[in-house]
This record gives sequence, C-alpha cells and structure tokens, in this order.
Amino acid sequence: MFKTETIREKIRLLMVVTWPILVTQIGLYAMNFIDTTMSGHAGAYDLAGVAIGSSLWIPILTGISGILMALTPIISQKIGANKRDDVGYYVLQGIYLSIFIAAIVVVFGFFFLESILSFMSLDQEVAYVAKHYLIGLVTGIIPLFVYNVLRGFIDSLGQTRITMIITLLALPINFIFNYVLIFGKAGFPALGGIGAGYASALTYWFIFFVTMFCVMKVKPFTTYRVFEKVHALSFITWKEILILGLPIGLTIFFETSIFSAVTLLMSQFSTEIIAAHQAAINFASMLYMIPMSFAFALTIAVGYEVGAQRLEDAKVYSIIGVIFAVIMGLIACVIIYYVRGPVAYLYTTEREVAILIQQFLLYAIFFQLSDAINTPIQGILRGYKDVNKPFVMALISFWIIGLPFGYVTANFTPFGPFGYWLGLILSLAVCATLLARRLIVVQRKFRKRMNEQAL
Repeated sequence: MFKTETIREKIRLLMVVTWPILVTQIGLYAMNFIDTTMSGHAGAYDLAGVAIGSSLWIPILTGISGILMALTPIISQKIGANKRDDVGYYVLQGIYLSIFIAAIVVVFGFFFLESILSFMSLDQEVAYVAKHYLIGLVTGIIPLFVYNVLRGFIDSLGQTRITMIITLLALPINFIFNYVLIFGKAGFPALGGIGAGYASALTYWFIFFVTMFCVMKVKPFTTYRVFEKVHALSFITWKEILILGLPIGLTIFFETSIFSAVTLLMSQFSTEIIAAHQAAINFASMLYMIPMSFAFALTIAVGYEVGAQRLEDAKVYSIIGVIFAVIMGLIACVIIYYVRGPVAYLYTTEREVAILIQQFLLYAIFFQLSDAINTPIQGILRGYKDVNKPFVMALISFWIIGLPFGYVTANFTPFGPFGYWLGLILSLAVCATLLARRLIVVQRKFRKRMNEQAL
C-alpha cells in the first residue's frame, strides 16, 4: 500500500488490490465448487452427503478464518504507522494461535461429529458420506489455518497478486485429486463424495508449502524476517488478536452458519431437494466472492489510511468500494438469471434435481444486492477495528429475524423449502441496513476524535 492523492489513483490502487483477491477467492471457492459438482456426478447421495458435510464445515472454516483475519487490519495499521518491526512478531503469534484453534476443532469433531449427524434425519448412505468427507477434510486443517495467517500477512502488504498465483496453481491440483479419488482412477478406489474431502486436504497442504516458500524466499516478504527469530508464545498477544478477531469470526459465522442451518433444517425434505438447495447455494456463494473480495481489499486500504490518520482518504476508499460492489452485484443478478439452466446441469444429470436448482437460483437473485452492500461495509468497519457492534447486528439479523421467519414460511405456508430462502433474503437486507447506519456513526466518531487531538 502507498499514499494516493486523487480519486483516480485510489480507484486504480483499490482495483489493483481487489482483482487478485477476487481471483483468489473464486479460486478457493472453486475447490468447493469442484468438490460439489464432481460429487454430484458420482450420484445424488454423494452430492447430498457432501452438501451436509460442507454445511457443517463452511461455518467453522469461515468463522475461524474471520478470527485469524484480525491480523489483516492489525498489520495494515502497523505498516501505515511505520511500525515494521512488529509485523513478523504478530505473524508468528498468529501461526501459534491457528495451530491451537485447529487442535480444538479436531478434538471437538472427534467427540461430537457422530452425535450431530445422528441427530439429523438423514439417509444412512448420506450420513456416511458426510462423516467421511469431513474426516478427509480435517487431515488438511492445520496447513489451511496456518495458510490463512500467512495470507493475511501477504495481503496486508498489498501483495494480493501472490496469493492469486498460489490459488491458480492449486486449482488443477485440486481437480486432479478429485478426479482420481472420487471416480477411482490411477489405481485408487472410487470413493465418491468421500474422495472430495481427501482431495481438498491434499490441496491445502500444497497451498501451505508454496505460501511458506514465498514468505521465506520472495521479496518484499523476506524483509520482515518472519521466521528469523522464534518468539515465545504470548497469551497477551493472543488476547489482542482474539479481542479483535472473535467478533469478526462470529459475525462471519452467524452469516455463513444460517445458510448451513437452512441446509440442515432441509433434511426434513427429500434427498433431491437437499441436493438442489446445496447446488444453488454453491453457485450463488461463488458470486458472493465478488463483494467479499471488495471487503478484504477495503479492510487493507481503510486500515492503512486509518493507521496513517488520513480519515478523508479512508472515507473515499469506502465510497468507491461500496459503489463498485453494488455494480458488480447487479451484474451477478443478471448472470444468475440467464445462466441458471446450464448451471443446473453442471451439478447433476437428473432432470428433477436440475429443475429444483433453477427454482432456487431465482430466489438467489434477490439477495445479491444486499450482499453487495452488507459485505463491503463489514470490511470497511474492520479497517476501523470496529467489530463488536457489527457482530451484534449480524446475530440479530440472521438468527433472531431471518431464520425464524424462514422456518415459519417454510413450514406453515405453501412456499415449502423456498420459505427458508425468503428468510435469507430478509436477514441479508436487515443486516445491510444496520451496517450502513453503523458505518456513518463510526466515521463521525473517528473524525471527532481526530479533531479533538488536533486542538
């Protein structure tokens, strides 16, 4: 990152930072897309099993990634304030913390996964695929979480192109592993949807090793000497990261987990409906990577400017980011409407499932615009290190308003399973409205504080 003078320079820098993040996010999500589509061609039970497994895994992954995401505004503000010597120390503490969190997730899964799956009304074959898909995934959990820390460090320097290249290198690796393990090629047994879990884990290890190489051997990362000195574990620093990271992680968790909760609640419906719902969510979520990428870029840009006490520049970045995200959201709506037919058959060869996927995708159009406002504003607020109020707003919007509304609509109106999607639409709209108001309050507060310091 560097100081910009004009709006044109800000747009250019924001695009330079955002574009690689977008490619990276789409690439990372494409791995889940590959898992889902290839599992679907192995059979409806494999698709449904991967759907249930993903519904349990994605909230955990995104929530914990959100906790570790606290390092991005911390490091961005350190760099903006010219405190470079602190960067390597915080990265190493983040790695320690990520390994500790990974161990907690593994222990939790060992004791509770079987009970959680038993609680749901699933076909035995679907439950079996879901369980072993998750067991496969967890073999790559440590490298994945450590990678999230290293990625935060890389992106904080504005070097988002590096993570893009790493992700693009990983995509063909993921496809090959999926093809071999799902369908039983090159002498391996055909594992179906279960193979997708192991394929993803192997890909996580690949990403980890390449990222470690870049941090240790490639400039400008080598100038921070992250691994030159082995710092002792510091619970005080963990506390600092967690104070900022837990609200971020919980905010993301509440948003993503409602989608997973809806999938789990849909276990009362047929296997075809579960599979169609997950396929539609999978495709819509890929388009969600657009506003999420703007959010990541805005956290970096706003955090850098706030650290340098250039609040007007931070505000201009905020406006530019939201405008571009809304434009891209409108484009996403058009894409979903016109390609919903061909997209459905990417996930399945069964006509009944394909028709249901297309119907779900029509509902997905309506929450694209809310996401285009909601998600970038979350990124902006993280740049200001304002995370507690957004967490409460997400909790209220998704779990107190959206999910109950969806449950009532799905179970007591003719909308059936589509009622849950109406709940998703409502919750996203409410959250976007609350966050927009919060951003105005935070920007005024920072301006007032800066004026008081100037007196």
